[in-house]
Amino acid sequence: MQTRVLTGITTTGTPHLGNYVGAIRPAVEASRRDDVDAFYFMADYHALIKSDDAARIERSRLEIAATWLAAGLDPARVTFYRQSDIPEIPELTWFLTCVASKGMLNRAHAYKAAVDRNTEAGEDADAGITAGLYMYPVLMAADILAFDAHKVPVGRDQIQHIEMARDLGQRFNHIHGREFFVLPEALIEEQVATLPGLDGRKMSKSYDNTIPLFAGGKKQLRETIMRIVTDSRLPGEPKDPDNSSLFTIFRAFAGDIETAAFRQALLDGLGWGEAKQVLYERIESDVAPMRERYEAFMADPAAIEVILQQGAQKARAIATPKIKALREVLGLRSATSAATTTAQPKPVPKQGKMPRFASFRDTDGNFRFRLFSADGEELLLSMPFADPKAAGALQKRLKALGAAAAVLQVQSSGMALMLDGEPVASTPDQRDESTRNDALAQLHEALDQLAAQE
Repeated sequence: MQTRVLTGITTTGTPHLGNYVGAIRPAVEASRRDDVDAFYFMADYHALIKSDDAARIERSRLEIAATWLAAGLDPARVTFYRQSDIPEIPELTWFLTCVASKGMLNRAHAYKAAVDRNTEAGEDADAGITAGLYMYPVLMAADILAFDAHKVPVGRDQIQHIEMARDLGQRFNHIHGREFFVLPEALIEEQVATLPGLDGRKMSKSYDNTIPLFAGGKKQLRETIMRIVTDSRLPGEPKDPDNSSLFTIFRAFAGDIETAAFRQALLDGLGWGEAKQVLYERIESDVAPMRERYEAFMADPAAIEVILQQGAQKARAIATPKIKALREVLGLRSATSAATTTAQPKPVPKQGKMPRFASFRDTDGNFRFRLFSADGEELLLSMPFADPKAAGALQKRLKALGAAAAVLQVQSSGMALMLDGEPVASTPDQRDESTRNDALAQLHEALDQLAAQE
């Protein structure tokens, strides 16, 4: 079973060396694991809360996309998209807003910190605080819940937002009596490498102490590394590696043997200027191939756009059926279907004419089953199971599922029914969107009939 892991990147700046070591590199490595279904998105709606500089946000979106792709993110293995390309996210944000309590939002760390700063300055408590900042946790919850993410990698300062997403998903589930949302878990990144910046503090744009990853090329990289603050020990005097920013940064890029050699060189009195040159050469050997790919992407924005649009299609194939189900349960149906439902209730099937499962054994020895409508039309074909008990357990889950909780992923010619992030059954192929919609309606009706029997 795959675990769906979702990560957002706010588009308000240019990636630096600390971003690469602390977030980009480990995320790309994780995306290559077969047990991970990775979702990465550029949180450009969130960026609007932090910046009103349109040119900066536009540039940042391009630079961040190019950076992740250059660092090895494979769009064929992951779902990589822009938040603003998924209209279901703001729609879900409103649905969740309508069940979010003001008391919960009042306790959000970012909002409380802004209020505290105003109070300390003698200002009105809400001076300069936008509704965007106040509603930030709900938008983040929609980012996560729209795709039924199992885990969200965060630092400890972001745990509260994951808890809020769980609360909102759980409240919605409770109000409407179905498990519409997977409740996410925070994946605490205890081992994330934190690089020191030029002044020894944590590398951060807020401190203006960053080392660029790609911006300015290798010339800028070397010049910035040469500005790292060191102590006054002269060449020939032993250096203290454990309290050296140079050594900490070097260790984040080098293997054990190289690290041990660099450490010994510092203890033996290597001069700071030479040490900085060694550090530059070590980083450049890793960064140079990525920089070449980055510059190629930056020179071809259309190629990036194609990748992001393909990612948006993959993401919407999950989000669209979910929002459709939520609209149904909230009463936001089309007038035609609402009128039909009210004026002409569907006849109750005759005795014995109910949706049914038919189990069988494949020629390869695996067990499968089909779901047929009350009229005998095939609606689903399950995935193969080595154990017939597993196939039976899935039938039992489907009987209790109900249409509104069914997550269907649109594919090239049909649909896949998803449970716990995994495809468990597929519909027959459909010729076009119209026949697919008809098949979806039949499947929803059958699942509701099965759930009503439970």
